[in-house]
Amino acid sequence: MTPYEVMLSESQERMLIVVRRGEEEGVRAAFARWDLRSDVVGTITGDGRIRVRDGGEVVADLPLPMLVDEVPLRHPPARRPEGVDAVLARDPLPGPPPWPHDEALLRLLASPNLGSRHPLFRRYDHQVGDDTVVPPGGDAAVLRVRGTPMGLALTTDGNARYGVLDPRRGAAIAVCEAARNLVATGAEPLGVTNCLNFGNPEKPEVFWQLREAVEGIAEACEALGVPVVSGNVSLYNDTSGVSIDPTPVIGMVGRLAEVERRLTPALRPGDEVSLVGPLEATLGASEYQRLATGALAGPPPALDLDLERRVQAAVLEAAGAGLLASAHDCAEGGLAVALAECCLAGGVGAACGLDEAVTGRGLSPRAAAILFGEGQSRFLVSHSTEAAVQLRALMDRHQVRLLRLGMVGGDRIRIDPLLDVPLDRARVAHEEALRS
Repeated sequence: MTPYEVMLSESQERMLIVVRRGEEEGVRAAFARWDLRSDVVGTITGDGRIRVRDGGEVVADLPLPMLVDEVPLRHPPARRPEGVDAVLARDPLPGPPPWPHDEALLRLLASPNLGSRHPLFRRYDHQVGDDTVVPPGGDAAVLRVRGTPMGLALTTDGNARYGVLDPRRGAAIAVCEAARNLVATGAEPLGVTNCLNFGNPEKPEVFWQLREAVEGIAEACEALGVPVVSGNVSLYNDTSGVSIDPTPVIGMVGRLAEVERRLTPALRPGDEVSLVGPLEATLGASEYQRLATGALAGPPPALDLDLERRVQAAVLEAAGAGLLASAHDCAEGGLAVALAECCLAGGVGAACGLDEAVTGRGLSPRAAAILFGEGQSRFLVSHSTEAAVQLRALMDRHQVRLLRLGMVGGDRIRIDPLLDVPLDRARVAHEEALRS
């Protein structure tokens, strides 16, 4: 290999670490235990330059800032795609809902985008070292930190449907939803890694999507106070000249002060169920819209970053105070799917209800949007009746809405007067989504 290939190759399964002088052999021994090779490839200097030698020959000698803060920037042309405004102005659901709400819930639970991922993650050992205390399948996996009371929560999130219509908002939503996934376990978000998947950035429309997505990630991370510590970019994803949809994926890690006080989505009989955050009617870019119309139209869910920050802070404080029995991010599939997932996790039904004056009567587009719309900044939580007063006071202090929905119990998933599905039918639909 040439020096150029050695330094710029994107070969995988490699890690660069900095080791204190004199401790090289200890590091080599640690890696050798796992049959891994390790080599000293350089030393840290204090002269502000990076030098690369091939044997005894210096083949590169550059001032370090040129590769970091002072790197020359390219400014390719950027252009908002034509026709976006017309798509955003369209009705997300032109006409009546295509199915009764009961059937719609089952169809959503059976969707490959929302169904159980168990057939995938069961193929990998997520119990390595036996430090997993919350396995995959909920909002985030949780690992214990041995020798401490702490835990780490980890998640990834992304939704290309939002990015097609509004790449800036879609990327910001990916950050916020990843953070909500961590908060739902009781973990404080600490850091972000990103994977930016886009088409050919030499196309002005694609570079505009990339630029907007980066700005969206930055805005959301600044609002939530979570830094981006690493990431990678996959560009030029075109087939026959057609670019993929803009798909930023966010990975995030969070910390639980006490891993034993972790939360999961699972409901328990006798508790109350409440919605934290707004009750919105929006179907743009939703999974329901995809199944019902086969198209994306209308605006993606609105995102208020200040509200998002307050909602997450309120749920995190409530979890830390021991006021919650469970928590679950309300996102893809909307309120009805979130409730179904909580019921399935706990193996118990729930009897909830919504004001008919808010939802509208029967099989209406508004009712479908209330049940299955993917409004942001929301959690579905459960709590004891005794904690209700204290919980409401906490939410009021954060200026966050708390809407009591109903009680946990029985063997049906009910949201009166709109939906009533047997728990066992929901489980079959959810578990067979990928197996079939």
